[in-house]
Amino acid sequence: MSQQHIAIIASELNLANSKVAAVITLLDEGGTVPFISRYRKEMTGSMDEVQIGDVKDRIQQLRDLDKRREAILKSIEEQGKLTPELKKKIEAAATMAVLEDIYLPYKPKRKTKASIAKEKGLEPLAELIFKQGMDDPELAAEKYISEEKDVADVAQALQGARDIIAEWINENSEVRASLRKLFMEQGVVKSTVMKGKEEEGQKYKDYFEWDEPLKKIPSHRLLAMRRGEKEMILSLDICPEESLAIKSIENKVLNSQNACGQQVEIALKDAYKRLLKPSMETEARVESKKIADQEAIDVFSDNLRQLLLAPALGQKNVMAVDPGFRTGCKVVCLDSQGKLLEFEAIYPNQPQNKTRESGAVLKMLVERHNIEAIAIGNGTASRETEAFVRSLGLDSKIIIAMVNESGASIYSASEVARDEFPDQDVTVRGSVSIGRRMMDPLAELVKIDAKSIGVGQYQHDVDQTALKGSLDEVVGSCVNRVGVELNTASKQLLTYVSGLGPQLAENIIKHREANGPFQSREELKKVARMGDKAFEQAAGFLRIRNGQNVLDRSAVHPERYRLVEQMAKDLSSSVENLVSDPALRSKINPKAYITEEVGLPTLEDILSELDKPGRDPREKYEVFSFQEGVNEISDLKIGMKLPGIVTNITKFGAFVDIGVHQDGLVHVSHLSDNFVSDPSQVVKIQQQVQVTVTEINAAQKRISLSLKSDPFGKAPANRNEKKQAKQNEPEGDLQSKLAMLKGKFNG
Repeated sequence: MSQQHIAIIASELNLANSKVAAVITLLDEGGTVPFISRYRKEMTGSMDEVQIGDVKDRIQQLRDLDKRREAILKSIEEQGKLTPELKKKIEAAATMAVLEDIYLPYKPKRKTKASIAKEKGLEPLAELIFKQGMDDPELAAEKYISEEKDVADVAQALQGARDIIAEWINENSEVRASLRKLFMEQGVVKSTVMKGKEEEGQKYKDYFEWDEPLKKIPSHRLLAMRRGEKEMILSLDICPEESLAIKSIENKVLNSQNACGQQVEIALKDAYKRLLKPSMETEARVESKKIADQEAIDVFSDNLRQLLLAPALGQKNVMAVDPGFRTGCKVVCLDSQGKLLEFEAIYPNQPQNKTRESGAVLKMLVERHNIEAIAIGNGTASRETEAFVRSLGLDSKIIIAMVNESGASIYSASEVARDEFPDQDVTVRGSVSIGRRMMDPLAELVKIDAKSIGVGQYQHDVDQTALKGSLDEVVGSCVNRVGVELNTASKQLLTYVSGLGPQLAENIIKHREANGPFQSREELKKVARMGDKAFEQAAGFLRIRNGQNVLDRSAVHPERYRLVEQMAKDLSSSVENLVSDPALRSKINPKAYITEEVGLPTLEDILSELDKPGRDPREKYEVFSFQEGVNEISDLKIGMKLPGIVTNITKFGAFVDIGVHQDGLVHVSHLSDNFVSDPSQVVKIQQQVQVTVTEINAAQKRISLSLKSDPFGKAPANRNEKKQAKQNEPEGDLQSKLAMLKGKFNG
């Protein structure tokens, strides 16, 4: 382990060197972020998952940098050009960009103008001119005129020399560093419509003539422009004012106004336009795209985390209804474990209108399976179906609620669904998914590709590898935070448990099927390929509700069972009594059990778990209902106040479902009476809100909503609010935005 790496990370993240070193050691030993965060607090100083994840990412970056450094040193050494000074410079390079700048002159190249000029023997002339010490470069150039080397005259000789100088300037690491900074700090994004694409590119009309500083442009706007460029609607340019770039180069290489200096000036302008500008613009594009991607990925990740940790109804007998008109409603009944018991098709809506027959079927199913809750998908005919179900006069104790069905159709056609229900069609599978989402959204949503859930921002435009990595980390974090019931969990859910993965998850399922339910966590060691390390990483996150040991239903790790047993013994009690008797637990002095391995953070976690073993960290489930009589956009009126559920959050606002089959947008400027810079700080996914309708455009399916106490009050008065409204204005018409962000499309 490199002490230099530890020092760099500790300084950058403002962490103690010893804690960074401990995290790196644990990671290198195969520790997962959730495990380290939860069960190694003494070693890390109680660092959270975000901090540990930052250390993990940074040490990987530094190690990748070292690998590249080694490859470059080897390459230059093989060329016989590695000097002690150059080696020292390479070893000191702190970023990949600086390292590549140093390597550029030694990098194998294809044929260039400079290499052709060198073949003509013009390098000595270039050196003379570049020194800028003589007054007559033309006189010097006469010596290089050669029919044999295809240098016809002085002009050709000087041109060749300038080509060589231009390449030297391009390869100058100080010049490149200065320009790189200039492009990022003073670069301007300029967008124009391509000739003849005005009609075709109407959704990008805001960007037909647009310019904005690169360092200020919002991520959603940059990604929109890049999409327009990819679709060959827009032409995009990212660069600073040319005079600033030329001046930056002159400051590094121009030291005379004599005739040679004039030749160098010509060469540096050529170097900029032909070599440096394309290179720096490419870097600026890559870097700005990386930043924009990360912002979009962060938005997606935050939204996904909130959705996965949405309140769960829990283990109840559930009826799920996938609503529809012509094709009817598919109804399924599930037991408290999510097992499919029975399914039927009913036709209560248009055009059949078989309300009496459908009502009889539903009542019969409710009674037969002792239904405790009814989940209705929020797609087509959802409000009509909800009204029908509520009209049946069912027991008031039965919960009736709408469930977001985004991605259910993708699950129903997936291999996972086919494995679960090989004999059922996609409509039955989709209905089952809707019901299970009500019972436990986390357990069900892990079966679907996270990108299909519909809570992202430009998810199809960002780096897909980075997106998948981030979303997988979020899913894993959520799964391990909640914990997994070992005897009922699906393979997909088990896959995300710390230390497991697809193969061990499958082996656990096979063992469970062959040997029956697990009676203890210790039995996990009998699972094929379950080594000590995997058991250590996974055991604390797996629960056995009715296991032999009461601690198996908690987040107490098996490695601390003896400690809990000692606590009970010291009180002349059993572990079972310790869990069930608060008065007994109150007598425990945690400080009495501190050792070199176990500190106060772990002891406090243990006592918390003994208080409520296997406690679900998610909020309590609350029933939500849309406004009765408001089912379509045509039912809306300006000024109406309606209940809604937040379905998606972006940098420019939040989308809210108000039960009219078209989400409305609460622009960031209408999220609060106060200034809002980050919508995610004000609203959360699945949050129940009260909104006011401020604008309706039925033709474009456009609904504007507000969370302000006075939505129709005066316009933003202060500069910050005005600036925010401008900076966060989404491009094009809202329907395009909805299509791009809601995730209900395959593009």
